[in-house]
Formats: sequence, C-alpha cells, structure tokens
Amino acid sequence: MRFLRVLIGLMLILAAGFIIVGEQLSGASSGAVVNARLTTLQSPIAGEISMSNLALGSLVGEGEQIARISDPLVDDIRLADLRLERNLAQAERGQITDQIAAIDDSLEILTNRARQYGRERIRQLEAEIEAARSNAAAAEARLEQAQGTLDRVVQLSERGVATEAAFDAATADARVAERLLEQNRSQLRVLEIQLEAARDGIFLGDSYNDAPYSEQRAEELQLRRRELEADLDAVSARLSAITERINAEQRRVNLLSEAVVVANVSGRLWEVLAADGERVQRGEDIMRLVDCNSTFVTLSVAESVYNRLQIGDPAQFRPNGESIVYEGTVSRLAGSGAATVYSNLAVAPSGEHLERYDVTLLVPDLALDPALGCAIGRTGRAFFQSRPLDWARGLLSRLSP
Repeated sequence: MRFLRVLIGLMLILAAGFIIVGEQLSGASSGAVVNARLTTLQSPIAGEISMSNLALGSLVGEGEQIARISDPLVDDIRLADLRLERNLAQAERGQITDQIAAIDDSLEILTNRARQYGRERIRQLEAEIEAARSNAAAAEARLEQAQGTLDRVVQLSERGVATEAAFDAATADARVAERLLEQNRSQLRVLEIQLEAARDGIFLGDSYNDAPYSEQRAEELQLRRRELEADLDAVSARLSAITERINAEQRRVNLLSEAVVVANVSGRLWEVLAADGERVQRGEDIMRLVDCNSTFVTLSVAESVYNRLQIGDPAQFRPNGESIVYEGTVSRLAGSGAATVYSNLAVAPSGEHLERYDVTLLVPDLALDPALGCAIGRTGRAFFQSRPLDWARGLLSRLSP
C-alpha cells in the first residue's frame, strides 16, 4: 500500500513537472497588444474649423460628421464678374426683344396700310377702265360718224358736187377718229393689265415700283426683324453658356466656403491635431482615427521562437484577465528593430519590444467580439505551440459566459 502511494506521488510529481516545463518551454510572446491602422483626416478647404463635441477615444461611425470648416473670405470675384456679364446679356436680350416687338407693331400698321392701298388701287383701276371703255365707245362712234361723212363726200365728189377741200377735211376727220379709237383701246388694255397685276399684288405705274411704299417698308422691317432674331438667338446662347459657367463657379465657391469633415472608417477618435476655432489650411492634417475593422495583434518573441515561425503558421492569443483564447495566424514577420512598420499604427512598440523580434497576428474572431473588437492597446499573450493545459483552457472558454 505504501509502495502504491509512493508510485502515485511520483507520477503526480512527474505530471506536474511535465506541465510546468511544457508551459514554460512552449513558444510564447512577450507584450502582445491589440493594434489597428490609423487614418488621417485632412482639411478639404482653408478656413475656420468647428469641432464636434467628441472626446478622445469616442466611437465614430463611417460617414459621421466630425468637424465643419467655413471660410467667409472665399474668393468669389470671378462669380461676381460672371453675374455682371449675365446681367448685361439679359439687358441686351431685353433690348432686342423690345425692338422686335416695336417692329411687329410697325409691320402690322404697314401691312394693313398696304392691304388698304391694294383695295383702293384696284377700285381706282376699275373706275379708270370704265371711263376708258366709255371713251373707247365714244371714239368708235365718232369714227363711224367720220367714216360715214367720208363716204358721202366720196359719193358727192364722184358726181362733181363736193369739192376737194371737203374731201380732204372728211378724210382727216376719219383718220383722227381712228387714231383716237386706237389710243383709247390701247389705254384700256394698259388699264386692264394694271388691274390684273394689282389683283395679283403687283402694282404697275410710271411713278412707283411694283409695290407701294408701305409694302416696301414692311419688307425692310421684316429683313431687320430676321437680323434681330439672329442676334437674339446669339445672345440667348451666350446667356445660356454664362449661366452654366455661373452654376459651375457657384458650386466651386460653395465647396470652398464650407465643408464637412466626416469619418472615413468606423473606429475611434485617436488624435486631434487642430483646436476648435483654429484656422486651418487646405490639406492640413486635423485628426486621426483608428480603424476598428483592421484590428490585429502585434507582439515580440525571442529569436529562438522567431526563427521557427513562418507566414501562415497557426497561433493563439489570450487577452490578459480573460480566459477565452482566440485562434489566429502569423501574417507578418518584421524581425528586430521594426520601428518603421509602426508609423501608421495606433500603438507604437516599446523599447523592450524593439530589442526582440516583431511578429503580427491576424485574429479574425477578435474583431467580432463586441467587447474586444476595438479594444486598441489591450495586452495579452500569444502562443505558437500546443501546451499541456490547452484542453483545460478550451474547457474553461466553453464554460465561461
């Protein structure tokens, strides 16, 4: 019985020694820290900055407004010049429009006058034609009378009763009557031609052209109106172009007069580089945010452990004070003195860290933990080999709430 007790005691001592030695000799890190990338927000314009009431370390969502920048002294001289140019173009367009309206009024008066003139001219020609027809009928009757007188004189002359002087006088009267008839007929034909042309809108005469003065003046005004319409189209096109330039310049002035700075990531307000009410320049850094969606673990290990590691090797991370263990993989091996790789990270390495060998772990489940997902700076330990008590740790992690 005593021998059994001694044997059990030796076995317990050996198991405890195995666990202690295994725990101590397994590859472990020194100073593992939850880290993340930083993003720097810059001022889009020059002006006075107004900061939101956010404390350092406050959580911010992507797209959330963090600051507002306004510049009351923005250069809007070009915008004022364009507006003046637009006003001048509008005045010119109004002047041309008024001229076209005045021409339209004159055209209406001249058109009515030309129409009235045409009607009265046709009535005049119709009256003259009636008079010419009467004259022609009278001339024809006179010719018949003169011809009858001539015939009687010829008969009397053949019997020796009429004298030669009477014959000559009767002949002359017949010729005059014939010429007068021809003249009246010609005048009647001219009047008929003028009437036919007047009904077609063409007025023939010795003292005027083929159209009355009012119609000629109306044609001149119509030509002028077409010229003004062309000028109006040109001014309207220029005014449209000026308006587009004003809209573009107004957008530029609006962008330069006021701007809103929003968070480009979901994370924490990590560093404020400008004070509320301070005047900042365009492109100046005003604050830094830590990107909570890019969390990872940075740590340092001894040279013996570092030389056994490779990219993609499995690893475990356990935050201090927590029983849960997170599975991860090795994503970067930066070696000793890796200060430059921390220039854009939230947590910088310590002097002791830089004396050892730098390793970075990707721990996907850590970012999903609401308590530790953005716990930047939280410390813990990382392990790269299986240890004797891993089964107990796994059991505790499953039992822990």
